[in-house]
Amino acid sequence: MKLNRPPQQLSLLSTDLVRTLATLALFLLVTAGSWAQASKQPSSSRPSPQPPAQPGENLLPPLQLDGNAVLHHLNEVISWYRHATTGIRSVGLPSDTIYQDNTRDLSGEAVRLAFQSAKAESLLISEQQKASGVTQSPDNTQQQNLAGMEAKTSSQITQLQSQVESLSARISKTPASRKETLLSQRDALQGQLDLQKALLDALQKMSKFIETSNETSGGLEGSINQLAKSIPEVLGSSANPQKATPAPAQNRTALSNSGGLISETMTLYDYMSVERQIEQIASETDTLRDVGDRLRNPLRAALRATIQESQALGNQQNATTPQQIQTERQQFQELTQRFKQLSDAMLPLSQETIVLNDSRTNLDEWRNSITRESKFVLRSLMVRIVGIVIALAIILILSEIWRRISFRYIGDPRRRRQFLVMRRIVIGFLFVIVLILGFVSEFSSLATFGGFITAGIAVALQAIILSVAAYFFIIGRYGISVGDRISVAGITGDVVDIGLVRLYLMELAGTGLDFYPTGRIVVFSNSVLFQAGTPLFKQIPGTEYAWHEVAITIAPNGNHKAAQEKLVATVNSVYSQYKTHIDRQHASIERRVDIQIDVPRPEARLQFADAGLELLVRYPVEIRQAPDIDEKMTRKVLELVETDAELKGMVAGNPKIRSAVKG
Repeated sequence: MKLNRPPQQLSLLSTDLVRTLATLALFLLVTAGSWAQASKQPSSSRPSPQPPAQPGENLLPPLQLDGNAVLHHLNEVISWYRHATTGIRSVGLPSDTIYQDNTRDLSGEAVRLAFQSAKAESLLISEQQKASGVTQSPDNTQQQNLAGMEAKTSSQITQLQSQVESLSARISKTPASRKETLLSQRDALQGQLDLQKALLDALQKMSKFIETSNETSGGLEGSINQLAKSIPEVLGSSANPQKATPAPAQNRTALSNSGGLISETMTLYDYMSVERQIEQIASETDTLRDVGDRLRNPLRAALRATIQESQALGNQQNATTPQQIQTERQQFQELTQRFKQLSDAMLPLSQETIVLNDSRTNLDEWRNSITRESKFVLRSLMVRIVGIVIALAIILILSEIWRRISFRYIGDPRRRRQFLVMRRIVIGFLFVIVLILGFVSEFSSLATFGGFITAGIAVALQAIILSVAAYFFIIGRYGISVGDRISVAGITGDVVDIGLVRLYLMELAGTGLDFYPTGRIVVFSNSVLFQAGTPLFKQIPGTEYAWHEVAITIAPNGNHKAAQEKLVATVNSVYSQYKTHIDRQHASIERRVDIQIDVPRPEARLQFADAGLELLVRYPVEIRQAPDIDEKMTRKVLELVETDAELKGMVAGNPKIRSAVKG
């Protein structure tokens, strides 16, 4: 089998390919060894011998910077920024927006200055480690090597692509007999190009991995970058980051101006809470300023030493020899470089202190504005409380005056009781009105809420509401009063008490005309007045009499006219003993009602009954004296029947005395 050997260019490409593979293998071995050594021993604990100072070299005092202090300062700044921008709640004052914007801008500026100083300090710390003999971190060395290899590989890929394109152009113009050699060369170049692209891809992945490793655990600079990612709204990549829009706060000021005791108390509590929040942020601002001052002290000392060294160097005698001039120039360059590094780290810290002072002033002004508003709210609250107390005192004074007037000028116990009940209702209503006006401010919401509550109460307490409504009918002009004898639901009794929702009766029982107390109190709801199936009976206002009747049965052969005259005369003889009381009650009826009522007097009636012809003589009796009057009437009628032989012959059976009103 015959092999076609490529020309000299192909042999050179093979040599470059072998060299590239060897370089990649050597890099991977070195990288693996460096990582293994870095995992066993921290970079800070691998000191190397400090190189001896060269003759004539300017030795400045070493910097006393600590990376942990830098990270602590950044953590404090970030924590303060978050508390300052989100830890103070707006209370609804118009000036709150201005103070919030100032606080957000100043805190963001302080964060940017802190990170600017931290990055400059990380460079100083790196220089400090180099000056003290601490070797550079393996990760940084690896990253630099990878960057060089990426650049070299990219250059080789560009050259190979141009060579492949050149061969492709030649192949299209070359005869078929000579194309085989060019095709072999192009295939070899294409294989090397693919290998270089694979190598570049591996290098890029390795570089990205090392960069990520440096950010998470790659020393001070990686920690600073990691912290910067936690606040993208301040240190984001966008040129104009959008400001966070604060949540709309409830307008407590409008609520307090609407005039409610509860709303003003809530507003005052909110003001006091925000004042405490501002005081806490102000205290954190002072603490952060102290942390920045402590971090700035070694920089200030190093900067002062640099300036003194430059002044001392300038006061020396002028150099005469070329070697001395070169040494002096080198020393000035070193001092200038040191001064720039120190100023780059210290200037942002000084600016941060100024920004923190401005932020503290802004917080103090914010707190003072809320304090002034709190005084106004507190004054309004005290005035409202005093007004409520005065209003309640006036109502109590009016209640006492009403009570005394009722007892002094109203002699009727029934009327006095009505006025006292009305006094309780009016005073209670006024109390409720004063408390509502004092404690409630949103009357539109109160009206809606009150409508629903009223509807629910009307459904749930309809029986009680009906009883309260019936009470005003009971105590009206022709209503029921204490002492009246009434009949309701088949029960007869004297009214003992009339409440707002209940009626109390002393039950009376008996047979015929003789009623006596049973010793029981019957309680009815006032709503019984509106029940159609339960009628209520009472005396005509101003009357205390009822109608009774004497009934005798006339014999078939008896003279009913003579019997009527004798019986009426007997009844009139008894009636004349209390006739004046009945006339007085009749006069009271005429004053109270607007209808014509006949004068009560004994009347005779003749009617048919089952036993025959019955003679009735109806007469009025006083209710309280009815048993005594009926007893006198019975004795008189019996005496008449026994002494008058003619009447005795006309009467069949025994006479009867009964109530004239049935049911």
